[in-house]
Amino acid sequence: MERIKAVFNWSGGKDSAHALLRAQQSDKYEIVSLLTTVNRETRRSTMHGIPLPLLQVQADSIGIPLHVVDLTPKGNMEDYGAAMSRAVAHFKALDVTHFIFGDIFLHDVRKYREQQLALHGIEVVEPLWGKTSEEVMADFLVSGLRTVVVTTMADGLGAEAIGREIDRDFIGLLPDGIDPNGENGEYHTFCYDGPIFRYPIPFRQGEPFSQSYDIRLDDGTVKTYSYWFANLKER
Repeated sequence: MERIKAVFNWSGGKDSAHALLRAQQSDKYEIVSLLTTVNRETRRSTMHGIPLPLLQVQADSIGIPLHVVDLTPKGNMEDYGAAMSRAVAHFKALDVTHFIFGDIFLHDVRKYREQQLALHGIEVVEPLWGKTSEEVMADFLVSGLRTVVVTTMADGLGAEAIGREIDRDFIGLLPDGIDPNGENGEYHTFCYDGPIFRYPIPFRQGEPFSQSYDIRLDDGTVKTYSYWFANLKER
């Protein structure tokens, strides 16, 4: 059976790695590229803060080409939409019909993806969709994938969790109210080893740093969100 040509939307973290593993295991898709969004100024991925060179090493180890979408610093959704539209047009010309994501249950995020990509005739695939955070994390812990915390919300897990390996001990010690899979943005990760990789990704953690962002909410008010980043570096 001919496989479906697809692009995998790659963040470099555990959910991306987990969803990619499931997509590969299904044998339904010919994944022609990993697509990642990078801040044009910092050259780091937009939420995880992973440096572009490490994202490239991940792609090299996985064996799938990396396609980088540059986003302007402090860009808005219009900036993101325009940049993604250019990327979609590029892959449409290569006969890609599906985009794969690592979402779990954020219905508004999935609806946005589906609405935007439907305009281009692209279907959305979500290999992890429909399970609870607890179920997804249980599957992750037995998958063989290895990952460390690289971003946290300052008023949640804070700087203390930076660099921690995601394992049963980490999950068991999470405070009440923290989603075990970090689905509410409590933490983000960097995946460096496991069955999707041909070799482990060499990296080291620099001095963690904090950064704040002013986000305009739907009601017009502005809220400041503060995060800690691991400041990952190539080894």
